[in-house]
Amino acid sequence: MGRWVIISTERAKRPDEFLPLVPPQNEKQPDCPFCAGNEGKTPPEITAVRPSGGNPNGPGWTLRVVPSISPLLRIEGKLEHRARGLYDVCTGVGAHEIIVETPEHVSSTAHLTPEQISQVLEVAIQRIKDLEKDPRFKYVLFFKNYGPAAGEGRFRHSRSQLIALPVNPIRLKDKLHGAQQYYEWKERCIFCDILRQELDSQQRIAVETTHFVALAPFASRFPFELWVLPKIHSADFTQLTPEHRKDLAGILKITFSKLSRVLSDPPCNTILHTAPFRRPRTGYWRTIDADFHWHLEIMPRLTRVAGFEWGTGFYINPTSPEEATKFLKEAELPVPAHG
Repeated sequence: MGRWVIISTERAKRPDEFLPLVPPQNEKQPDCPFCAGNEGKTPPEITAVRPSGGNPNGPGWTLRVVPSISPLLRIEGKLEHRARGLYDVCTGVGAHEIIVETPEHVSSTAHLTPEQISQVLEVAIQRIKDLEKDPRFKYVLFFKNYGPAAGEGRFRHSRSQLIALPVNPIRLKDKLHGAQQYYEWKERCIFCDILRQELDSQQRIAVETTHFVALAPFASRFPFELWVLPKIHSADFTQLTPEHRKDLAGILKITFSKLSRVLSDPPCNTILHTAPFRRPRTGYWRTIDADFHWHLEIMPRLTRVAGFEWGTGFYINPTSPEEATKFLKEAELPVPAHG
């Protein structure tokens, strides 16, 4: 909303013309702290899924949640805001948790089963709801970095992250303000209007399931950028029903598998945008339940942001969203074997 993108036809690229920003790394990492058997190499777990039982911080799990060993924010301490001259500062209070998505040493969402993805979504919802109980926190960011160029880190093990923040992030506030202004103008959710238009045209719909759509946004900032949105209006990701969670897991499996096939397993950032916690406050996000629509952004890291982009706030995209959608639609996935 309010941004400019240059779709650079002079620099147009096919999927096989994108070079990896960082060379592939060896997948074999026996010292990986996130693999089964290495539970002692992480901080004590916050929660875990153990279908057959077992002791905490031991084997037998299918998913674990552990504190980050190098947290950006720490849960200990009192939240304090104060002035420093012209500037406002606050204490670095928050929470930083790692969702270890599988005991196996794989890294991409494309390598997970729909059941594993659904389990990740379920636990993420549980953790966000639990962190919401802490009055110091205003928002929890749920995201996943895949590949070294996307900030995955040293260990290439499939994991996502939750960071509870004492303030609402500026990128979310920009989205909220834009959605609110559109609603005040037209009395409709802008994301619902986008969905209706895209479903009618089908030009930028990459994947569609019963309850969700993966689409390339109009004038997308990055090549093969995708949004995943629920068809039904909802401001809160945490209100996802079990049926919709299963369907979301399915569309994510298909979408990441297609991206991996078309772009040869690209580095990627996936970010959830959902409504912040609503604390009693007069006039604070008063129409948010009607004007905002939660969604996931999937951004393959195929290009670098350089001087022009930093200097202008413009984005340069060498592949139009329509072309990207065409490649993804045409990508055929192997049929899973049935035993």
